[in-house]
Formats: sequence, structure tokens, C-alpha cells
Amino acid sequence: MIVLNVTYKCKPGMKEKFLDAIKAEGIDLACRAEDGNIKYDYYFPADGCDEMLLVEKWRDAEALKTHAGMPHFARLGEIKAEYVDETVIERYTV
Repeated sequence: MIVLNVTYKCKPGMKEKFLDAIKAEGIDLACRAEDGNIKYDYYFPADGCDEMLLVEKWRDAEALKTHAGMPHFARLGEIKAEYVDETVIERYTV
């Protein structure tokens, strides 16, 4: 299993708008429906900063590779350009 902790460092005041845009286009649902997806959930820090954490779990490297080629993955990149200053990805193999 592959686990990704994706930290989105959003532009000031844009964290909720970023998540709203993701949900409005169904990107979260599309990712969860992919073959090989085990978990795809967003979390907010208690201190209210402009960061958002996405925890992803994938069955294997092939499922993650397929995910990266999906149209909704590309659309997420476009949305990020509007709302996110920096993305930090931590990858773990379990």
C-alpha cells in the first residue's frame, strides 16, 4: 500500500474556497471511486492556518500511476493554481 500525505499551503483565506472548488467539480468523489483507492480524505489543522492535509491511500504503485493520468487529476492541478501557493507531498510504502 502507498500512503501520501499531501499538504496544500493555500493562499491567504483560500483554504475553504479550494475545498469548495474540489467538491463542486466532484474531484474528491472521482478519486475515491478509482480502482485501487483505499482512502482520500481532507483534514484541517486546529490552529486555523491556511494549510489543508489530504491523506491518500492506494493499493499499489500501478493504481497511483493510473490516478495521476486521470482527467480529474489534471483538473485538480488547474484548480490548485488559483488557490494554492505550495504543495508538499510525503510518500510512504506500507
